[in-house]
Amino acid sequence: MRRRGRRPGGPAVRPLNGVVAVPDSKDPAGPALAFTPAAWRAFVAELAERA
Repeated sequence: MRRRGRRPGGPAVRPLNGVVAVPDSKDPAGPALAFTPAAWRAFVAELAERA
């Protein structure tokens, strides 16, 4: 599963070994931010509240 934000060039989000990985769109093979699924859900919920 790979998802992109609504804006072109947005981050690609993908599950990876039990975590949600958010790589740099300019260097997708490089390091990525890693969230537990629960932390990712909390992050997305907080963004939705602020939108």
